[in-house]
Amino acid sequence: MTVFDIDMIRKVYASYPERIAAARKVIGRPLTLSEKILYTHLWDGNATTAFERGKSYVDFAPDRVAMQDATAQMALLQFMQAGKKKVAVPSTVHCDHLIQAKIGATGDLQRSLNENNEVFNFLSSISNKYGIGFWKPGAGIIHQVVLENYAFPGGMMIGTDSHTVNAGGLGMVAIGVGGADAVDVMAGMAWELKFPKLIGVKLTGKLNGWTSAKDVILKVADILTVKGGTGAIVEYFGDGALSLSATGKGTICNMGAEIGATTSTFGYDDAMRRYLKATGRKEVVEAADAIAEHLTGDAEVYANPANYFDELIEINLSDLEPHVNGPFTPDRGTPISKLKAEAIANEWPLKVEWGLIGSCTNSSYEDMARAASIVEQAVAHGITPKAEFGINPGSEQVRYTIGRDGIIATFEKMGTKVFTNACGPCIGQWDRDGADKQEKNTIVHSFNRNFSKRADGNPNTHAFVTSPEMVAALAIAGDLGFNPLTDFLTNDKGEQFKLQPPHGDELPKKGFAVDDNGFQAPAEDGSGIVIAVSPDSSRLQLLENFPLWDGKNIMGAKLLIKAKGKCTTDHISMAGPWLRYRGHLDNISNNMLIGAENAFNGKTNAVVNQLTGEIGEVPAVQRAYKAAGVPSIVVGDYNYGEGSSREHAAMEPRHLGVRAVIVKSFARIHETNLKKQGMLGLTFAVESDYDKIHEDDTFNFIDLESFAPGKPLTLEIVHANGSKENIVLNHTYNNSQIDWFKAGSALNLIKLMEN
Repeated sequence: MTVFDIDMIRKVYASYPERIAAARKVIGRPLTLSEKILYTHLWDGNATTAFERGKSYVDFAPDRVAMQDATAQMALLQFMQAGKKKVAVPSTVHCDHLIQAKIGATGDLQRSLNENNEVFNFLSSISNKYGIGFWKPGAGIIHQVVLENYAFPGGMMIGTDSHTVNAGGLGMVAIGVGGADAVDVMAGMAWELKFPKLIGVKLTGKLNGWTSAKDVILKVADILTVKGGTGAIVEYFGDGALSLSATGKGTICNMGAEIGATTSTFGYDDAMRRYLKATGRKEVVEAADAIAEHLTGDAEVYANPANYFDELIEINLSDLEPHVNGPFTPDRGTPISKLKAEAIANEWPLKVEWGLIGSCTNSSYEDMARAASIVEQAVAHGITPKAEFGINPGSEQVRYTIGRDGIIATFEKMGTKVFTNACGPCIGQWDRDGADKQEKNTIVHSFNRNFSKRADGNPNTHAFVTSPEMVAALAIAGDLGFNPLTDFLTNDKGEQFKLQPPHGDELPKKGFAVDDNGFQAPAEDGSGIVIAVSPDSSRLQLLENFPLWDGKNIMGAKLLIKAKGKCTTDHISMAGPWLRYRGHLDNISNNMLIGAENAFNGKTNAVVNQLTGEIGEVPAVQRAYKAAGVPSIVVGDYNYGEGSSREHAAMEPRHLGVRAVIVKSFARIHETNLKKQGMLGLTFAVESDYDKIHEDDTFNFIDLESFAPGKPLTLEIVHANGSKENIVLNHTYNNSQIDWFKAGSALNLIKLMEN
C-alpha cells in the first residue's frame, strides 16, 4: 500500500526538535500539544516571539489542503485565477457531497454520476492539471478518507469543510476554512490565523456499557454551547483520552465544529499507532516514534493544566451517561435517563421514524460494528424494527471491509438501506419520501448537525444527535423515550428481553481490505490540460474579479434584511438541492439568505424593497438594489454564520452587491470568509444598538475613508422621519485584511502581487 506524502511527513518531523526548542526559548515554559504544532508550523520558521492567544495574527505554513466537491468547485475556480502551474502543498479533492440518498448505494451513485457528470469531470480535470489528488464519487467521505490516508500526528492541515477538524483524531491541528484560504496555501502563500486560545479537556476513567466517544463531545457541547469554543483549540488529555480509539478521538474532534472551536486534538498514543498500522502506514509510525515526545503536550502541562489552558473542563468517562442532543441544535444535551421526560415536557414526537448511522462523524469500522451488535441482538430475538434504518459507510475501504466481515449483512436483516459512501442525509442530500408534507416527526442520527431542515428539508423534523449504537436502539424501539439501559423490548410473541451493551472491534481482525479505493493520481505534467467551462452551463461559471473599493465612504445604503436569532450558513446559503449550483456563483446566489428570519415580520425570504415599498424575496430585492447602484447592508444576531465553512455564504452577498454585514457576533470561519471576499464584517460595539436598526433606515459609513486596524467605524443611521443617530461598529481587520478590502478581495490582491 502506498503511503501518501511520506517524504513531506518526514521533512516536517525533521524540523520539529529545532523548532520546539526555539518555541520553548521564547515562551519560557512547558508547552501544550496545540502550541507545539502551531509553533512548528510558523511561516517564518523558528519562533522569535511569543504570540498572544486570542489577539496575535500569525502566518502559518500548513502541510496540506483537503477539499470536498461542493466547496472545491469555488476554491478551484478561484485557484485558476491565481496564475500558478501547480499546487504548492499536497492537496486533494473528495467527491462526497453531490450524491443524494434515496434508494440505495448503487442506484443513488449512478444517478449522481448522470446528474453531476459536468461537475465531476471539471473537478477531475482541474485536479489532474494542478497536481491535486482526486477521490472519485463513491470513494468515501472526505474526513474519513483523510483519516485513513493522509492525517498524521503533529501535522497541520486546512480543509474547505468545517469538519476538517476530524483529523485531530490522529493528533493533527486540522482547521476548516473557506476556499479563498485554501487558495492562499495552494498558491504557496502564508495562511493567516488569529492565535487561538486553548481549552483543555481532561478525561479520566474509562467508557463502559452504552457510553461511547460520541457522548464525550455531546457532553462538551452541552457545557460549552455552539459558540463556547469560538477562537479556541480544544486539547483533550488524561488517562481517559489514552483509552479511546483513534476513530473515537476523530468523532470527538469532528463535532468540535459544533461548539465553534478552531479545532480539537489529542496527543500521539498507542491508539493512533494501532490505527496508522492498520491503515498501512507503519512508516508514519516509525517516523512519529522518533520524535514522540514532541507529539503530545509536556508532562508538566497535563499535571497542572489550570496553569496552561484558558479554560479547563474535566469529565470522568466512568460516570458519563449516554446523551441524546437536540432537537434543532447540537448543543442541547439530554442524558438518556432524562430524555423521555424532556420529550414529553417539550412535546417532541416520541415516535422515531428513522435511524441514520454514518456521516463523517461516526462511520468507522468500530462504529458500524458496535451498532450492528445491537441489530444482531434484536434479530436474534425476533424483533421487527419500528423505525426505518439507513447507513452511510465512511469510505469504500470501510464498506468493503464491513461487507467482508458480515456487518452489512447483519444490518440488512433489519431491512436497512445501505446508502453510498458519502455524506447523504447529514448535509441535506436525502430525498426522503413524504418530507414535502412537512409533518411533525422525530428522527435520530449519528451525524454532527441537526439544524432545522438540514437532513430532509422539513422544518418540522425533530432531529436528535447520538451515538451509532444508541441510534440503533432507539430506531429498533421506535420510541424516543426508550432507555436501553433499563427498558425492555417485546417481540411479536410477547416475549420481553433487554438489549445488552454494544460491542465491536476497534479495528478489523482480518485487517482492512478494498478492491478499488477510488483514488486518481494527478498527471506528472498538467500544463497541456485545458479546463473548459461552457458559458451556457447552469452548474459552472468562471469567476470575474470583484470590484475594488473606490476609497470613499459608503453612503446611502439600504437595509436588505435584519436577521433575528440563529442564522447559520444553512440559513444564508442552503445546501440540499442548492448544492448543484455550488460552481455557479450567480445561480446559487438565488438562495442568499432565504432561510433567515426577518426581524420585522417573522417570515423567511420576505423583505421590503426600499425602492418600491413592495415585499419581495431576499435575492430579488438585492438584485434590484444592485441594478439601481444602491449599496446595502445585512444585520444579524449572535454567532452569525455558525456551522459549515461554505464561503458561498460570503460570496453570494458580495456578488449581489451587499457591502457590509453588521452583527452582534460572528462565527470564526464566516467572519474570515467575509474579509477574504472584500466585504465589511462588523460588530455592534453596543449590542443593544441592533434594536436601533429600523426597516426603512438609510445608512452612511462616515469614516470608512480612514479605515485602520484597531479603530472602530462610525455608522450614521438616518431614520425615515429625518432624525439621525451615530453608532459605533467594531472590527478585527489588520493591515493585510484591510488590503483585501481595498483590493476588492484577497484573490484580487494575489493577482496584483503576481503582476
